[in-house]
Amino acid sequence: MIRLEEEIAQTFNNAEEEAKIVKDWALKHNSAAQDKINLLKLKLEAFIRQEGKKTIDLPHGSLKIRKLPDKVEISDMELFLESANQEVVTIVPETVKPDLTKIKAYIRSTGHILPGLTVVEGKDDFKLTTNKNKKEN
Repeated sequence: MIRLEEEIAQTFNNAEEEAKIVKDWALKHNSAAQDKINLLKLKLEAFIRQEGKKTIDLPHGSLKIRKLPDKVEISDMELFLESANQEVVTIVPETVKPDLTKIKAYIRSTGHILPGLTVVEGKDDFKLTTNKNKKEN
């Protein structure tokens, strides 16, 4: 009986080892494919930037460059709250938390960055879209 239990345990161990081998192979294989994808994306992004266009329609998709919105991060909460007014915070009973949307609007309208804030400027975002091939039945 003990021998059969050991055999069962050994079978499970072998199965786990085989599964690990297959997973490692898949990761290695997919890593190489992902590297190729990243290289092609870089080349396509360089192409659209060289052309000076925001969108290029292709037969099987499109290339796009869009500016991402600016982000506001609270780098020092205490310092920010000392100089903040109700225009840039949302007050929940017993809780005061910054309203990032209101803060961005305040900065846009006044140009004044309150102490304790860090403004991270939005970057250009490259996007590649492909159309899925439709098979006729």
